[in-house]
Amino acid sequence: MLAIGSPNYSVRTSTSCNALLRELQQIWSDIGESEAEKDRILMELERECLEVYRRKVEEAANAKARLHQAVAAKEAELATLMAALGELNIHSPIQTEKRSTSLKEKLASIAPLVEDLRTKKEERMKQFADIKAQIEKISGEISGYDHLSNSLINSLSLEEEDLSLRRITECQTHLRTLQKEKSDRLNRVLEYVNEVHSICGVLGLDFGQTVSDVHPSLHGTAMGHSTNISNSTLEGLEHAIVKLKAERKIRIQKLKDIVVSLFELWNLMDSPIQYKNSFSKITSILRLSESEITEPGVLSTEVIEQASTEVERLTKLKATRMKELVLKKRSELEEICKMTHIEPDTSTAAEKSNAMIDSGLVDPSELLANIEAQIVKVKDEALSRKDIMDRIDRWLYACEEEKWLEEYNQDDNRYNAGRGAHIILKRAERARVTVSKIPAIVDNLINRTLAWEEEKKIFFLYDGVRLVSILDDYKLTRVQREEEKKRYRDQKKMQDLLLTEKEAIYGSKPSPRKSNSFRKPNGCRANGNGSMTPTPRRNSIGSGTPELLTPRSYSSRQNGHFREMRRLSTAPLNFVAISKEDTMSSYTSVCGSEPGSPPQG
Repeated sequence: MLAIGSPNYSVRTSTSCNALLRELQQIWSDIGESEAEKDRILMELERECLEVYRRKVEEAANAKARLHQAVAAKEAELATLMAALGELNIHSPIQTEKRSTSLKEKLASIAPLVEDLRTKKEERMKQFADIKAQIEKISGEISGYDHLSNSLINSLSLEEEDLSLRRITECQTHLRTLQKEKSDRLNRVLEYVNEVHSICGVLGLDFGQTVSDVHPSLHGTAMGHSTNISNSTLEGLEHAIVKLKAERKIRIQKLKDIVVSLFELWNLMDSPIQYKNSFSKITSILRLSESEITEPGVLSTEVIEQASTEVERLTKLKATRMKELVLKKRSELEEICKMTHIEPDTSTAAEKSNAMIDSGLVDPSELLANIEAQIVKVKDEALSRKDIMDRIDRWLYACEEEKWLEEYNQDDNRYNAGRGAHIILKRAERARVTVSKIPAIVDNLINRTLAWEEEKKIFFLYDGVRLVSILDDYKLTRVQREEEKKRYRDQKKMQDLLLTEKEAIYGSKPSPRKSNSFRKPNGCRANGNGSMTPTPRRNSIGSGTPELLTPRSYSSRQNGHFREMRRLSTAPLNFVAISKEDTMSSYTSVCGSEPGSPPQG
């Protein structure tokens, strides 16, 4: 089809109009129209043609205006899309407007760009919507869906105005930050939950109920609910852990107290090891720190109740045996006191202890602990008395030797030659040396005892009597014995003198024949090697010699009986505890004239 403005189109139109005009004039000629009518018709025909042209021009102008408007709208939309998407590197058709002569070409060139940017905008909108949804979801999880910050809402509402890559990068960065925070919170929640699970296992508590009390999403997440990681949940878990740790600490201390009581009762009752091993699960906490106690159920109420029941059972059993244990410990105390010559505390005597236990006035455990403390005290005191006790033993040994020597001197057959006689004579010689040291031993013992009393600020008691008093009485008695022996010797000399004078006046009386060597010596017994050993003679209370007081004799007689034992008698005295020279002189004066006496060495 030819264009309206083209030359061919004008020639063709002019030819058609001329042909029609000639055909009209021919018709008018045939009709016989007048010239005036013909002019009127031609004028009307020209007016109608102008009207048609005018209408077509208006229609074309309207079409052009619409195209201008469409192009302007497309260009505005293009500019908006480019600004929103940040696509500044696209060449706009506006920049090439001078080279373009057709509005339709402009419109045709803009439309594909607009459509392309629309598609890209929709993709960006979907991407922003996805990021927005994730941000809102994570922010809601972090905040607990209570509220979102206004800045976050405003930034998300401006997404349609700014869909640039820079904006989407910022949103993605923000999303990654939230995702990292969510991951950190999830790790903290899982760490707290694991700790709660561990402590609940040790305490024997319901883990599910414990975490559900904090937030239901922490237990039973299979229902499709995500784990709550809000601040309130974290704070709730922290509070639950603090509460569980406090409960664990209380139970550990309670169980430790029970275990200590168990060990005390087991040791007291001498429980077998096999029986103790059945409680090894709870006794192990004594050597473990709080963080090391991880065995499930070890701090449960059932285990604590079981241990408490065992303590109650052993306590009841202990009460039935405590009296026996108290008496056993008291016997041990008395035995130690007897060995160390220390008077035991009378407040825990067997009779008093039984009476106090039966009446319930005292706890048997306290009474037993008191006796054990007394045992320790006696042992410590015995250790401090050891030096003096050793010297007392030396003194007692010397006294025993003195007693033996006295009995030996009373034996009339002591000088008879026989098997083993020389051994007895040597022992007698050693006994005389030992007896001669008694005064020095006693004086040294008194000095040591007084020094001990000065240091300890208490009296040194020996079987309940002050040792210094015993030693002083012993020295006094010894002086009296020496005086008695001297008086006896003087009396003996006077008797000998009177006998000599009597014999001079009336003549001597023949003495009876002494027994031969085959006769068993009086007061002697045969020892294992066939020799004869002097047999100790028992002196009656009525004998003339006062008994020398030693700690053993003193403690058995006490003060009143001791005074009775100190009474002096006028009967002849025996030779006891005299020095070697006095003994030998006595032998010369009393026995020297007897036939068969050995020469004096």
